Amino acid sequence: MTCRSALNRVRGMPFGWTLNPYRGCTHGCHYCFARRYQPHLELDAGDEFASVILVKVNFVEMLRRELANPRRGREPIGFGTATDPYQPIEGRYRLSRGVLEALVERPSPVGLITKGPMVVRDADLLQDLSRRTDCTVHVSVPTVDEDAWAALEPGAAHPLQRLRAVRALADRGIRAGVLVAPIVPGLTSHPAKLERTVKAIADHGARFCGAAVMHLEGGTREHFLRFLEREFPDLAPRVDRLYAGKHAPRRYRDQVHGVLELMRRRYRLPTRGGAKKAEAPSAPEPGPRQPGLL
Repeated sequence: MTCRSALNRVRGMPFGWTLNPYRGCTHGCHYCFARRYQPHLELDAGDEFASVILVKVNFVEMLRRELANPRRGREPIGFGTATDPYQPIEGRYRLSRGVLEALVERPSPVGLITKGPMVVRDADLLQDLSRRTDCTVHVSVPTVDEDAWAALEPGAAHPLQRLRAVRALADRGIRAGVLVAPIVPGLTSHPAKLERTVKAIADHGARFCGAAVMHLEGGTREHFLRFLEREFPDLAPRVDRLYAGKHAPRRYRDQVHGVLELMRRRYRLPTRGGAKKAEAPSAPEPGPRQPGLL
């Protein structure tokens, strides 16, 4: 398909613009929030999300025009906010590499989000961009638990392969870190799983570790609950009750983030906004069973 614009204006986010050269994603993650956008494209939020990929073939050309407009300013850009810019189809179309080339020519602060180890291919451009402006790569690794990964992210690369990509980027001086996101109640939220994940992140040299508990709405909610009913029938009604709204209750989210913060401090990992490594934990360590954690 062709697009009328590349930069999309957003409000209420830490960035002013987004870039998404593809729609749909062959990673097929069952929890993906972008599934809820599919009905706008007259596609369903289930199988078609992972099997019908829209490629904006003129994306880089449009981006260069828009970046050249002096009225646009130099607000931060979120790259890959609605679909993964380094899913396998990028190997053919190379639109994400073209995006980085355009940003190097006319630098703007950028935060890139991906599950694709292919991002290492473009380390040269990320290095160049980092010398010119703020550039951060966020690699999504919700868990290193192999059973949870295989169930939740059927088309995504192995978590350790993603962490090796983080190591490769960080070793080249690029600010690369990990988002433990989303944390999925009942499947990736147990303290022992969180600790294994955070330890692996620290072991691979991540510059930071962010996190978010899963939220569900629209087509994503419908798809995810069907997935649970099929694969984890005992868990499905519990998650349905937990998500009376699009977010889990504040108390639950605070509890999960409290456990995660202890792990971050234990392994001296800053959050996304942290510049310094955290101190060792002084709070009590979490017990084997945390009340309220599924």
